[in-house]
Amino acid sequence: MQAIAAAAVTRVGTTAATKRWCMADAMGTDGAAGTGGAMGAAARPRLGEAVGVWGRIGLLSFGGPAGQIALMHRMLVDERRWISEPRFLHALNFCMLLPGPEAQQLATYVGWLLHGVRGGLIAGVLFVLPGAVAMLALSAAYALYGETPLVAGLFFGLKAAVLAIVVQAVVRIGARALKSGPARLLAPAAFLAIFALHVPFPVIVLAAGAIGYLATRAGSDAFKAAPHGGAAAATDGPVADPPAPGWRRSLATAVAWLGLWLAPTLLLLALLGPENVFGRIGAFFSVMAVVTFGGAYAVLAYVAQAAVSTYGWLGAGEMLDGLGLAETTPGPLILVLQFVGFLAAFRDPGPLAPLAAGVLGAGLTLWVTFVPSFLWIFVGAPYVERVRNNAALSGALAAVTAAVVGVILNLAVWFGLHVVFRTVERVAVGPLTLDLPDPSSLDPAALVLALAAGVAIFRFRLGVVPVLAGCAVAGLALQTLL
Repeated sequence: MQAIAAAAVTRVGTTAATKRWCMADAMGTDGAAGTGGAMGAAARPRLGEAVGVWGRIGLLSFGGPAGQIALMHRMLVDERRWISEPRFLHALNFCMLLPGPEAQQLATYVGWLLHGVRGGLIAGVLFVLPGAVAMLALSAAYALYGETPLVAGLFFGLKAAVLAIVVQAVVRIGARALKSGPARLLAPAAFLAIFALHVPFPVIVLAAGAIGYLATRAGSDAFKAAPHGGAAAATDGPVADPPAPGWRRSLATAVAWLGLWLAPTLLLLALLGPENVFGRIGAFFSVMAVVTFGGAYAVLAYVAQAAVSTYGWLGAGEMLDGLGLAETTPGPLILVLQFVGFLAAFRDPGPLAPLAAGVLGAGLTLWVTFVPSFLWIFVGAPYVERVRNNAALSGALAAVTAAVVGVILNLAVWFGLHVVFRTVERVAVGPLTLDLPDPSSLDPAALVLALAAGVAIFRFRLGVVPVLAGCAVAGLALQTLL
C-alpha cells in the first residue's frame, strides 16, 4: 500500500520547492502546505484568517483526540482545503509517535506548515487556551465551593460516569493494540507491575519500548503499529516533506525550546528548594511530559497515585472530580493535570494567597506540560519521514501502546475501588502491595450509578457529554434523597 501511494503522490522536493521552504524556515513565518494529493489544495490562507479558524477549533475541540482530529480534518481538509489529505495524514502519523497530546501537536504541525513557527505557535496555543481558561475557572470554583451540597452531589455522579469512561478506554485501546500474543502478554505484565509492584510509569514505558524495539530489530512482527486516535486511514502512503534545515539550526531550535521548557522549574528549584510545592509541580510534570505515550488515560494512572499517595496534593475522589471536569471542557484531556497543579498549590500556598498560588500552580503545570509539544514539532517535523519509516521505532511505540492497556486497566481498577467503596487500604501480601477495599464500606448508590453509566456507554452508545450530564443530575438527586 505504501509503495502504491508513494508512486501516486507527486513529490515536491524540487529545487524551487526547496528554496521556498528554506526561505520560509529561515524567516519562521512562511512554510507552505504543499500541494500533494488528488484533491488540489486551495491558496494558503492569510494569517489573520487562520487565527480565526484555530480559535474556532479550540472552542469546539470536545470528544477526545478522535473527535478533535476529525474536527480538524473536516475544517482544514474538507471545507477549506488548506492542506491535502495525504499531508494531513502524514503529519498525524508523526504526531502519533510523540509523547503528549497528539491532537494539539497536529494543530501545531499544520499551523507550522501553513505559516511557519509563528503559525505553529498560534495554532498550538489556541487549541489549548479555551479549555485551559475553562479548567482554571472550574478548578477555582471547585477549590472554593466543592464542599457545598449542590456541588458535592454533582461530582458524586460525575465520578461514576468517569469510571465507565475509563473502562471504555481500556476496551477501545485494547481492541486496537492487542493484536498479537506478545502484545497480549505485555498488557497484563504492565498491569501487575504498576498495580501490585508499584513500578513507576516511566520505567514501564522504557521497558516496553525496549522490548518492542529489540523484537522488531530481530525481525519479529509482533508489535506492528496500529492506527491511533481513531484515524484508521492514517496508514496511507507518505508524501513529500520539507527539506531538513541542517543540524545547526535543529540544535539551536532544540536548545531554545529546551531552555523555555525547563527554565521556570530550574529557577524555582534553585530559589525555593526541592521540597517547595512549586518546585515539585514543575519537576514532576516535566517528567510526565516525556512519558505520556498512549494518551492522557495512561499517564493519569501514575499521576493519580503519585498525587494522592506520594505528594498528598488531593484525594482519590478529587482526582476523579478533576477528570470529570476535563471531560466536559474543550481541549486535550491532559488538562486535568492543570486541576492537580491548582489544588496542590492552593493547599500549600506558602506566603501567597491560596487563590493566587493555585493560579500560579496551574500556570506552571500548563507550561511544563505543553511547551515540550512545541519542542517536538519544531525540531522533529523537518525529519518526519525518517522517523515515520523507522520500523524499529514504530515497533517500540506499538509495544508501549500494548503496555499502556495494562496501565489504563490499573487506572480503572484504582478509580473503581475509590468510587464504589468508601474505604480502601494498602495491604502487603508477600512481595506484593495491593490496594484492597473494605467490603463493609460498599456504596450502593455509587455502584448503581457506575453500572448505569456503563450500560449507557456500552449498550446504548451514548456520548461522553450526555453520560456525564445524566450522571451528574442523578448523583445530585441521590445525594439529596439519601
